[in-house]
Amino acid sequence: MSDSRALADALVFPYLNHAASMFDEQYASREDIDNGMRFGCGLPKGPLTVIDELGLETVRDALAARFAETNDPRHQPNPAIERLISEGRTGKAAGQGFYSYAGDEVVADELTPAANGQGAARPIKTVGVVGSGTMASGIVEVFAANGFPVTYVARTQDKVDAVQAKIAKNLSRQVDKGRLEQGDADAILGRLTGATEREALGDVDIVVEAIAEEIGIKNQLFADLDRICKPGAILATTTSSLSIADLAAQTKRPQDVVGMHFFNPAPIMKLVEVINHPTTGQDVLDTVQDLCRSTRKVAVSCADRSGFIVNALLFPYLNDAIKAHEEGAELDVIDGAITEHYGYPMGPFALLDVVGNDVALAIEEELLAEFQHESLTPAPLLREVVAAGKLGRKTGEGFRTY
Repeated sequence: MSDSRALADALVFPYLNHAASMFDEQYASREDIDNGMRFGCGLPKGPLTVIDELGLETVRDALAARFAETNDPRHQPNPAIERLISEGRTGKAAGQGFYSYAGDEVVADELTPAANGQGAARPIKTVGVVGSGTMASGIVEVFAANGFPVTYVARTQDKVDAVQAKIAKNLSRQVDKGRLEQGDADAILGRLTGATEREALGDVDIVVEAIAEEIGIKNQLFADLDRICKPGAILATTTSSLSIADLAAQTKRPQDVVGMHFFNPAPIMKLVEVINHPTTGQDVLDTVQDLCRSTRKVAVSCADRSGFIVNALLFPYLNDAIKAHEEGAELDVIDGAITEHYGYPMGPFALLDVVGNDVALAIEEELLAEFQHESLTPAPLLREVVAAGKLGRKTGEGFRTY
């Protein structure tokens, strides 16, 4: 095995193991884990598919050897891997692993989710969005582009106008590139209604909030939405870090509160994580899943805990890459190993500089607080680059200079 391949495996195998643990805990289905990483990160294959292709025994043995060196619980082979091996489900070559196969094709088995033909449990004809930033304006565009009248609320008229202008600019660019007819662009803009008062949301069927990630501000918003919105309206949050159960507790209708975690830029990224808290109504989850399909999004389901699927799997891997660099591996060598051997669209340091090192640090601190694994402690070098203002492409310098 080349040094480059060994380096790539050392970074990727703990991520694969973590995905197996999500499956083992029934936190998310195998399909949702894999789709989360494919559509949320642009990876060519999901982690459980990768384990099947490498072979479960290969992955187990590599993890066990690493665990013997590090005593890091993230390197201890997950019981799901051991269990499947004991059942003879050793991977794609054997015809069964996490999935079942006929030759190169995945085939349905007892774990394959049933097709959802029921449609939405609640009719959604109108949508509300709260916020005026990049995420909020992107979500407004997604719904309007798929035929939904959207009422969006921002704090000032200038911010209301800015959302409209941003969407108009995006649509104009699509028209110029021949991807959209001018008449269709005009129709999308015609579905938008901007407001500065939250009372404008009183008659919508669902509200999606995308305001600042500050618990006090969001708590007040959910209390307001509870008071303003009609009975049966769904109250959704795009939070990527706060407890959805805590937000639901601000209302008298916790069953109507759900997470809808879009990815930036929302008009382009296909994934939405649909997050339930303990009292979210099943009809609400079914409705949101159907709504995602109607906007041509891929919805994956999981429960309310830090990181959900994508961030919980992605950021420990990025943190491990920084630690490998601290131990002497060059940035270009690490990035090259990952893209060469696993086909990722970019290596961890290229990705960190796109995401933003401040964002990465905040997410890694949240994961450490939730899971209390010492190995999740943010790498000292990450803290250093953030403290130096080297946040990535948005500041012109991160791990690399742009």
